[in-house]
Amino acid sequence: MPVLAITNFNVVCSILGGFITLFGLVSYLFKERFYLSEALISLLAGVTFSPNVTNLIRPLEYAGSEANLNAITLSFSRLVLGVQLVLAGVQLPSRYLQKEWRSLAVLLGPAMTAMWLISSLIMWTVVPDLPFLHALAVAACITPTDPILSNTIVRGKFADRHVPKPLQNIIIAESGANDGLGYPFLFLALYLIKYNNQADGATTILTLWFGETWGYTILLSAVYGAAVGWLAKGLLHWAEEKRFVDRESFLVFAIALALFTVGTCGIVGSDDVLACFVVGNTFTWDDWFRLETLDDSLQPTIDMLLNLSIFIWFGAVCPWDSFATNSVVSMYRLVLLGVLILLLRRLPILFVLRKYIHQIDGRRQAVFMGFFGPIGVSAIFYLYITLEFLDTIKVDGVQRDDARKLGEVVTVVIWFLAICSNVVHGLSIPVGMVGLYLPRTLSQAVEATTNNERFGPISAPVQVIFGRRRRKDLAGDTSDSPDPSPSPSSPLLSRIGGSIIRDRNFGSITLIGAGPSTLPELSYSRIISFPDEN
Repeated sequence: MPVLAITNFNVVCSILGGFITLFGLVSYLFKERFYLSEALISLLAGVTFSPNVTNLIRPLEYAGSEANLNAITLSFSRLVLGVQLVLAGVQLPSRYLQKEWRSLAVLLGPAMTAMWLISSLIMWTVVPDLPFLHALAVAACITPTDPILSNTIVRGKFADRHVPKPLQNIIIAESGANDGLGYPFLFLALYLIKYNNQADGATTILTLWFGETWGYTILLSAVYGAAVGWLAKGLLHWAEEKRFVDRESFLVFAIALALFTVGTCGIVGSDDVLACFVVGNTFTWDDWFRLETLDDSLQPTIDMLLNLSIFIWFGAVCPWDSFATNSVVSMYRLVLLGVLILLLRRLPILFVLRKYIHQIDGRRQAVFMGFFGPIGVSAIFYLYITLEFLDTIKVDGVQRDDARKLGEVVTVVIWFLAICSNVVHGLSIPVGMVGLYLPRTLSQAVEATTNNERFGPISAPVQVIFGRRRRKDLAGDTSDSPDPSPSPSSPLLSRIGGSIIRDRNFGSITLIGAGPSTLPELSYSRIISFPDEN
């Protein structure tokens, strides 16, 4: 006899598949008409399905323990970032890092350092009883900009209309490169916290920071990523020339390369995030793969599926209750922190450095790029890297009190800022578009009303419909009938291009710019012309 099998696997598959199906039915409407990001919509869906609301998705029950849940979230973040960063590298034009190294050096050097220090000062000021070293560690998690949320402003109809291509490319390059370069900022603070009070603490800190963080984590991952990308490019060229690779495998090659890089870098413990970005850049160094896949949709499709899935997961695993119940940061301080971070973390320094970044053309673009520096998946990634390291700070087998308190602070603050950034940046474009078009619409409506009151109703036998609709002939009559007689009260309508000019002093109609074959014969009482017309 059939029985219901309401297992976790069946429930998760049903919810995930159902949501993606329903979202797909209205995705164009939300993304290209309302300019809402898929990340924000997915986050709201995750909240709806979470234990706090409908309890349909129960992450802690699936993981079995808090430690396992943290490990799953970290691994999921690594996977999505790896795929995103390989695709980000592939999107850039040929030899982009080589050509634009000066602008990237400004963004990854002084700009990124200033973002770290400014965020640290804000947290040190707002969060009570937070040592400055701890503030440095927390701020390091939000210093990199998120490549997934950045796609909101570099892809789609909004970007094509309002964001110049050079600005799009530099945003992609910065969000890809600075994700991997967050390690030095984070581990400098963590090493200081762990070894600062030891006898040989300074030597240990410098050795670990320069040797392990910069040497093994950063430089090794960059060299490894360049080698993997270059080798993969050569092999794919050879296979394509020999006709050994089919189209499906060709299109999925970059995704497979991302998985391989994440896995191998994870095995050796290097920076898989930076390696993936370098792989993507090196792989498309000659622009061949990017141009070959320019019109294909497989990579964006996989990218979309991963983005929807991870933000649903974030909505379900986010510690929503801790925002109001934690013992370290009150709710009003979290809100104040979110406002200050979003306004001051990035915008002022980019406004100051805009003259050294030639892709930024003027103050408006500097404000735009300064504001859209979202906090998202990369921040959650660094959050769980931080929690892993803090678990190693122990005294007599027990975690030190300062490390335990820092773990609570960083969890609450980073999750809150990630949610805050997702909501604010996800709504900024639609709110901005409403603010841009609403005054124009109201002005046009007022102007139309004023014109109608001034000239009276249009009763002439002419109907002109703009846009995609067709224009009707005069008096709606296409026959060779005699000259139509307009009403004595009808104003004169003259069509010049897309404009209609009314004149209440004449009783006939002239259309300028229309050939005689398209109009019935009329007795013209007034002709409007310009000096350059014959």
